[in-house]
Amino acid sequence: MDVAERLSFFAALYKVSEQPKVGMWLLYLTIVALSIVVYKLGFAKKLPLGKSIIIYIFLGVGCTILTFLGIFLPVAEGLVVAALILIIYKIRLHQSKKQQTEAK
Repeated sequence: MDVAERLSFFAALYKVSEQPKVGMWLLYLTIVALSIVVYKLGFAKKLPLGKSIIIYIFLGVGCTILTFLGIFLPVAEGLVVAALILIIYKIRLHQSKKQQTEAK
């Protein structure tokens, strides 16, 4: 069985099996960016700068582990789905708040 057949979508897209160094960095940056989007959309609260920096450092460290899992597992793909769901939720929440203020 060929390793390239078992790669997740983003790992195959970035050709991790052919260009491991560049592919892993691209996969890592994709997972970090998607994790930041999901964090901001779903979980972020107003925090002081120091605490925000610590959170993003730990997010980056955690994404290192997720990158290694993301070679064969759909980690980045799951983050895309989570981001889309949170975007839809935020849009619907904004629309319902807008309708409530117009009804008053």
